[in-house]
Amino acid sequence: MKTHHLAPPARGVQAGALMAVSAMLCVQLGLAASVHMFDSLGPLGAAWVRLAWAGVILLVLIRPRPSDFTRKDLIACVVLGVATAAMMLLFMSAAARIPLGTASALEFLGPLGVAMYTARGGRKIWALIAAAGVLLLTEPWHGGVDLLGVGFALAAAVGWAAYILLTQHVGDNVTGLKGLAVSMPVAALAATFVAAPTEAGNLTWQLLLITLALAVLHPVLPFTLEFLALRKLSTASFGVLMSVEPAIALLIGLVFLGQIPGPASVLGVVCVVAAGMGATRSGARTESADSPAEVPAPPAEPVPDDTRSGALV
Repeated sequence: MKTHHLAPPARGVQAGALMAVSAMLCVQLGLAASVHMFDSLGPLGAAWVRLAWAGVILLVLIRPRPSDFTRKDLIACVVLGVATAAMMLLFMSAAARIPLGTASALEFLGPLGVAMYTARGGRKIWALIAAAGVLLLTEPWHGGVDLLGVGFALAAAVGWAAYILLTQHVGDNVTGLKGLAVSMPVAALAATFVAAPTEAGNLTWQLLLITLALAVLHPVLPFTLEFLALRKLSTASFGVLMSVEPAIALLIGLVFLGQIPGPASVLGVVCVVAAGMGATRSGARTESADSPAEVPAPPAEPVPDDTRSGALV
């Protein structure tokens, strides 16, 4: 029986792409703004207070109930919250030591690794391109790279990979934004445990108000936009769009932080972006999971006996 594919409307695809790009801009602008707070609050404190505000905002707006979750899904939300906290705390620690574009490109190795793991073929070439990008970004032959900053960024990459895998599970099993409304408060609690003992004494009312605005910019707004974008875009399309985030980070660092990249860093970001696009295209979900459901064609109407042997009009 013939089937008809329901392709997403062009306007829906354009809206989804706009949401994804807006989410990346929000993330990088929020990170750039947070860098200016390191002197007064430190990288851990900046991440902690933003997560705390995000947890409060999502709890108030979405108000998830225990009955909305199975025990397994609730555990997944808790683990996702811990992964989210680790990702943000580690990345902010990296951004305090190395340029924003370099940190973002290194962190992107997490989702790149997930994409290569699920790729149907050609994994080696993308891995080699990504490895070349890492070498160009860190330039170990110069000996001046901040190894601790690189280590924080690579650890954040592991956290981002876990975040992606857990988000897929939670998104497939929990309706709406309820999973995010549980994972974000958990992330806030985990960050509090790590950062509060050393950074709580630095908080002022002014800093609390500033971090409230930053929490809306990142993580509340971009996480919500990403969730909505995935409803309009295929996994492959979304992944290709996200692959350009290291390039956006490079530009944000240049414009807002005055971080002028060298030729090797620019080429390294290009390699990571190219590897991300290639691996994502190779690792798209299968049609049954990623494409719109096929709708059976309507049955043909009965044909009168006296016309069955002739042409149908």
